Amino acid sequence: MKKIIFKGCGTAIITPFTKEDKVDFDSFKKLIEYQISENADAIIVCGTTGEASTMTLAERKETIKFAVEVAKNRIPIIAGTGGNCTKSVIEMTKYAESIGVDGALIVTPYYNKTTQAGLISHYTAIANETNLPIILYSVPSRTGVNITPQTCLELSKIPNIVAIKEASGNLSQIAEISNLCQENLNIYSGNDDQITPILSIGGIGVISVLSNIAPKYTHKITEEFFKGNVKEACKMQIDAIPLIKALFCEVNPIPVKEACNLLGFGGGKPRLPLIPLSEKSKEILKKELISFGLLK
Repeated sequence: MKKIIFKGCGTAIITPFTKEDKVDFDSFKKLIEYQISENADAIIVCGTTGEASTMTLAERKETIKFAVEVAKNRIPIIAGTGGNCTKSVIEMTKYAESIGVDGALIVTPYYNKTTQAGLISHYTAIANETNLPIILYSVPSRTGVNITPQTCLELSKIPNIVAIKEASGNLSQIAEISNLCQENLNIYSGNDDQITPILSIGGIGVISVLSNIAPKYTHKITEEFFKGNVKEACKMQIDAIPLIKALFCEVNPIPVKEACNLLGFGGGKPRLPLIPLSEKSKEILKKELISFGLLK
């Protein structure tokens, strides 16, 4: 059985920015403390939701290190270290290991992409250079690259490749991964609207956007499922669908950053090429935040 970095709800945390477009570490600390106090099971820093693709290497390193220092081992910190240059990913992952993160989330190469054999070579090269537990990240809608079940099986043979964040949306594919890999590859839902479906086919949690603003609720969905209260977990999943839909009414993380602003967490603006949430979408988001009881 592979190492479990966390079980339950891992928050794919936003990176707050100041009006001067610097990382807002004061707001970031407040967000981390909120996640810990509201029962999040892990925090994922500098992932897609954290806008790592528009952060400098120095900013990414500083932000990950800051999260580790604030968390003080109270909650696992997982660093997004992926990219489309294998050497750069190795460098970033080795840095993350050196400062004490608990794991690395590594997205598939994008734009230049690669074959399935290339994915195996890419992840093998990275795994050979670190002792960190690695979570594969498959999100073909963003990268144009899918990790197939057979590739997952091959990668699951590598000791420190322990999990996959599966955001393909293809439940049949995820079920096949679960069947092929069994306990050699833990599965996290990468989509907030598929938490309970993926738990039902062998998943052990979610890496969540929703939990930026509702960590206790998202944690409870998984908790109830693991307790055997499947009907309650499914009801909570279904009840959250309108809010989840609102959080993805424009490109992630545009809506969730605005939600954090509305709730007083100080997310700031997203960085170009992303722009602030449109007024039309903001009204939809406000309505769902009120309906969910997060905003008055």
